[in-house]
Amino acid sequence: MFNSFRMNTRLAAVAFGALALGTAAFSTSAAAAPLPLFPFLFAPPTEAAPPPVAVAPSQDEERSATELPARLKRQVVSYPTREAPGTVIIDTPNTYLYLVLGNGQAMRYGIGVGRDGFTWSGTQTITRKAEWPAWTPPPEMIQRQPYLPRHMAGGPGNPLGARAMYLGGTVYRIHGTNAPETIGTHVSSGCLRLTNEDVTDLYSRVSVGTKVIVKPMTDRRADLGTTIR
Repeated sequence: MFNSFRMNTRLAAVAFGALALGTAAFSTSAAAAPLPLFPFLFAPPTEAAPPPVAVAPSQDEERSATELPARLKRQVVSYPTREAPGTVIIDTPNTYLYLVLGNGQAMRYGIGVGRDGFTWSGTQTITRKAEWPAWTPPPEMIQRQPYLPRHMAGGPGNPLGARAMYLGGTVYRIHGTNAPETIGTHVSSGCLRLTNEDVTDLYSRVSVGTKVIVKPMTDRRADLGTTIR
């Protein structure tokens, strides 16, 4: 019995030593073990960064972005002419539109005119007026620029802008623009453009039947208009 007790004690000691050794080995290997194969089961979820918030430009920024040079702003000027009050005169080389007021005065607007090779001259009348007009590019324009839409409904994105006044039976118009930075330049295919604010003002002052005189690029006389107010 005594021998049996000694044997059991020895076996218990061996088992205890093996258990201790296994525990130590497990602790050491656990410390050096790689991350779990499925870390998302254990780590807290990572939140995606929120998308950047677009900040709308302030009114002051919008105003400064479309601010016209002083000479191109709408203003009453002295303008001696024999044309009757209500006549529209296009000073093509100086990029001005004059609306004759009478008594030697005119309302002057800055405009954009035809680019090289697309200016024209002559006398026409306003045959139609339209608010927020639709745009159907003429065939000759589509031939030059095949990417243009065949028709575009009126609205802020329309190249004709807020108002249009159609000249005789031609393809030309006096119209607004959604690109006010082009005022004072030679950029169009022959139409005459004003800012939307200015074309709306002019639209309210003229009527169907108004006489429109378009001067040629060769008429390079100095501007006669002296600001009155």
